[in-house]
Amino acid sequence: MELSQRITRKQAIKEPFPISILSLTVGAFAIGMTEFVIMGLLPNVAVDLHVSISAAGQLITMYALGVAVGAPILTVLTQRIPQKRLLSLLMVLFILGNGISVAAPSYAILMAARMITALTHGTFFGVGAVIASNLVRPDKRAGAVSIMMAGLTIANIIGVPLGTFIGQHMGWRASFGAIAIMGIVALMGILIFIPHIRQDKPASIIQQIAALARPKLLLYLLIGALGNAGLFAVFTYITPLLVQVTGFAEHSVTWILVLFGCGVTIGNIVGGKLADWKLMPSILGLYFAISLILTIFTFTVNSPVMAVWTIFLWGAASFAVMPGLQVRIMSLAQAAPALASTSTHSAGNLGNAAGAFIGGWVITHLAITALPWVGAVLVGLALILGMACYITERKSAAV
Repeated sequence: MELSQRITRKQAIKEPFPISILSLTVGAFAIGMTEFVIMGLLPNVAVDLHVSISAAGQLITMYALGVAVGAPILTVLTQRIPQKRLLSLLMVLFILGNGISVAAPSYAILMAARMITALTHGTFFGVGAVIASNLVRPDKRAGAVSIMMAGLTIANIIGVPLGTFIGQHMGWRASFGAIAIMGIVALMGILIFIPHIRQDKPASIIQQIAALARPKLLLYLLIGALGNAGLFAVFTYITPLLVQVTGFAEHSVTWILVLFGCGVTIGNIVGGKLADWKLMPSILGLYFAISLILTIFTFTVNSPVMAVWTIFLWGAASFAVMPGLQVRIMSLAQAAPALASTSTHSAGNLGNAAGAFIGGWVITHLAITALPWVGAVLVGLALILGMACYITERKSAAV
């Protein structure tokens, strides 16, 4: 009996991730491309549609707001649709949005197409995270989520530079055409590989909102938003920081960002394994590491070699915390895991917008060199809130 238990345990340890999760990774890759590729194509879009660069930049802002506001609403409205069918419908909507972008004759229609695409973003990741976590054993949930999320990080390393290259040489519309093709590939993967997962009877809208409105869960959403604010307060302005302060040539920044993306991908995978090992200690430890690295960056930003190493470690730590935080939030809203998971992305996007705003304020009223330590303070606030939650939970469990 003991031998058979050891064999079963050994087999469980060696159990690979289901290939179906990789189809979610492809979908995440396509969504990551459509979110970020526009950043490298703003001048091309502005010239072609006869708008200013700042107006073209609103295509990014409105996409983030579409994710933040629209995703939870769409998740609630589609709660009764089986998860595999919902993912398929989301990818069809994604393909449609990018197809309209290819043919958009005006700025207004391109904006509408971006908003359609944004609606799929948060809901896809929310439902996808629930599916990924249900395809593996409970002790592998964070790792499964990190495999899906790897598509988003790989999009930053490969997809965005590739999409930018296509757009600069074949026109910006070709970039969205390539993304639509990636969406078709993801749709085929979902239809073929994602199994039909039996769902419990969905909670009512009131029950889902009540589950999401729990103070502890809202605190964790705030923690995620603060962490992202600390990231984007610095990352939004990383190019002028590296050019004006560190002394890099502008064309060198591209390769530094690729290195950052490599750190992001490694951190995402490692973070999933750490969260499966010790969930809350890993989240708190990583927030401490991020705050420390950003503090160090205040000094290493003046040294080209040290700045590059710091940026790599910063990318790894910043994204290592995300799978664990996602799983923690899902576990706090068992009546509405998809809505909670989607809300994580909404909170994250609000944090992105807040961080970019705070970073701009810092540059205007303090100095661009103050960005790293301001980012460290924001992440430090996330750490303090996380520690307070963890200590409270431990005390409650001890009673």
